[in-house]
Amino acid sequence: MAAQMFSMASPSSAKTFPRSAHLESPYLSPPGSKSQVIATLCSPLPLNRLFMLKLETSKSFASNWTLECTRKPLSRSPQSRRGHLPVFMMLPTANPERASQEKPVKWSARAIKSFNMAELEARKMKYPSTGTEALLMGILAEGTSPASKYLRANGVTLFKVRDEAVKLLGKSYPLYTSPERPTITEPAQKALDWAVDEKIKSGETGEVTTTHMLLGIWAQKGFAGQQILANLGFDDKNAEELAE
Repeated sequence: MAAQMFSMASPSSAKTFPRSAHLESPYLSPPGSKSQVIATLCSPLPLNRLFMLKLETSKSFASNWTLECTRKPLSRSPQSRRGHLPVFMMLPTANPERASQEKPVKWSARAIKSFNMAELEARKMKYPSTGTEALLMGILAEGTSPASKYLRANGVTLFKVRDEAVKLLGKSYPLYTSPERPTITEPAQKALDWAVDEKIKSGETGEVTTTHMLLGIWAQKGFAGQQILANLGFDDKNAEELAE
């Protein structure tokens, strides 16, 4: 019986196929024409992705022939890649006419990132909206701006702000899922508009920074962001020092 099983499993009795039989269209088999191989290897698209050439096959082609490929860079539109859209240096505003001005006030890249981090912090905390407390967390989470460095130097850290937010606002329901883009609250919107207004009043050129955003949060008296700052030792003297 064992001998019979061995004879059935012997390599000589196994059915073999030529290599090309395993490479169906649009695969290229090793006996393929040289022009087809060159066209494949010189394709501007990644090898083994579009034509799905087996790794050992493509290596054998490359070693057998010396190919000189002249690839021209593909012309791509700014919006050709999904998710890569032009960045407008504006944040939400209650005054849409500002965007239609000849020279609209622009936010700095760090301020834009801080706002995006604020939305992320609101989602982490499972809050339904982005409030002044989330803006404060976003400034600290961004971490490289003068405003965030000043806060950390005065003992205001991201972890402390999170703890104070839980004490002040409470914890969200564990199974609640925050929206992908939490809506901005009215006090947070006023803080952003306050920052832009102060920049315009100063008459200075340049962008609206995270410092203006932080001072806008402090200007919203009685709301979560301002109360958290006050609980952590931030006062009007610090605001004046930061504004200088």
